[in-house]
Amino acid sequence: MITPLIATPFPNQPPPYEGRNLYLTDVALQEAVAREGGLATTELEHWGETLGSAETFALADAANRNPPQLRTHDSRGERIDAVEFHLAWHTLMHLATAAGEHCAPWVDTATSAHVARAAMYFLHAQVENGTQCPLTMTYACVPVLRQHAASNAALGDWLPRLVVRDYDPRPLPIASKRAVLIGMGMTERQGGSDVRANLTRAQPHSDGTWRLRGHKWFFSAPQCDGHLVLAQASEGLSCFLLPRFLADGTRNAVQINRLKDKLGNRSNASSEVEFHDAVAWPLGEPGRGIATILEMVQHTRLDCVIGSAGMMRGALAYALHYAAHRIAFGRMLSEQPLMMAVLADIALEVEGATALALRLARAFDPTSNGRDRALARIMTPAAKYWICKRAPMVALEAMEVLGGNGYVEETPLARIYREAPVNSIWEGSGNVICLDVMRAARREPATIDALFAELDQTRGGNRDLDAHAALLRDLSTAADDQASARRFAQAIAVAFTASLLVRHAPAFVADAFCASRLRADAAFSGAAFGTLPKDMDTAALIRRASGA
Repeated sequence: MITPLIATPFPNQPPPYEGRNLYLTDVALQEAVAREGGLATTELEHWGETLGSAETFALADAANRNPPQLRTHDSRGERIDAVEFHLAWHTLMHLATAAGEHCAPWVDTATSAHVARAAMYFLHAQVENGTQCPLTMTYACVPVLRQHAASNAALGDWLPRLVVRDYDPRPLPIASKRAVLIGMGMTERQGGSDVRANLTRAQPHSDGTWRLRGHKWFFSAPQCDGHLVLAQASEGLSCFLLPRFLADGTRNAVQINRLKDKLGNRSNASSEVEFHDAVAWPLGEPGRGIATILEMVQHTRLDCVIGSAGMMRGALAYALHYAAHRIAFGRMLSEQPLMMAVLADIALEVEGATALALRLARAFDPTSNGRDRALARIMTPAAKYWICKRAPMVALEAMEVLGGNGYVEETPLARIYREAPVNSIWEGSGNVICLDVMRAARREPATIDALFAELDQTRGGNRDLDAHAALLRDLSTAADDQASARRFAQAIAVAFTASLLVRHAPAFVADAFCASRLRADAAFSGAAFGTLPKDMDTAALIRRASGA
């Protein structure tokens, strides 16, 4: 008999990061849900347990190791343009749609249903992100389709199937399906973010539909049952709903040229397509396509904020788990002062992002007041800019906690790191987003009024925040200096986050955040994590982030 070289497992190895409830171990998230009015705590506990199971982590790994494949033709040489997914993808989609992640706020009449749904999305983002793309677009399209349903009878078949807790991936006309998903197609080769430069043309047809001819450089989730797309009509850029299959069962004239070979988001399909007189229905007024689709864009930007905050939490939680079970240089990692400074600093960033994401979700509630709607107009792009910029940095620092172990694919941190930039780029990259913040401040004074009404609630609560708010007032009076747009957006996002923490978080959290992010001598801009002022209670910050 051959004696094993190693009879017992190596010592000093952290246990697997699984079998945990992602909701019940996150104190900051639980407090934010309660504070912002999210009522679905039982559902969130169940969802947190499902997502934290070994089985779900394994599904996430499998879906990303087996990305979708494009089959352009069948065995007879006929064009089919089919995107085939691994079983793990379909299982994850079944779980998420059953939880209502794509539709719950549109059918739940409870106040702050968007908050509960945001918490669901936040938890999902910690485990697998590719499946979130079609869920987000389906969630975001509902208010657009509802707004135009009365003037377009064709939408009547779509809306009931968009708001059911079911998943039906079968390639069929919508009349034969239990549930449908929606994607987007906005950008083209020659224009990118400048969608007004789009060349795709739309021509009216005698049956009330339109025919689209052109291309999309990014056509998100081509497996979806329909897509909202932009095309040029005689009146100007217009919005259309493009079905994947026609009522007679034939495939619409959308040709998938290839799937994108992306840095991250590997489990999901993104594509380049051509339209060859593809059938579509108009949405909104001709020539007002950007205004029509803006409601959808606003909701997808909200999900960029929530998703990035969730990824940050996932990276932090994994790093905390590792540090609490790993000894280096004769001492537990989580007890070493410099490591404590790093973990506590990341924990501050994650708690701030969590508070901001959930508060922003509440502003999207249909029952929100006018001030909240104005606040959402300016805070959505500002939060998208700042939180999405911070996510890759958090993922990198979490990887470093593990050292070389964090850099290999056996841990989820490598996938989170690759995934982190996507939300910063999708639905408007940094410059586009910051210019939108500046545009809102300049053209819609109510947005600035709403922001300072929030900040005024904490006046006198923290001197660093008071000083920063005064600086922000000066910046807001010069909201036409494009070169300062990033500084302006960052200042808004950090100020609002600090205000939330001063109002609602323990003093040791709020004081540490303000001292490290707002104090004039903190040199925070561009600073690495682990540079907190010396008098911060890092142990308390780590205990809170660990759920202890």
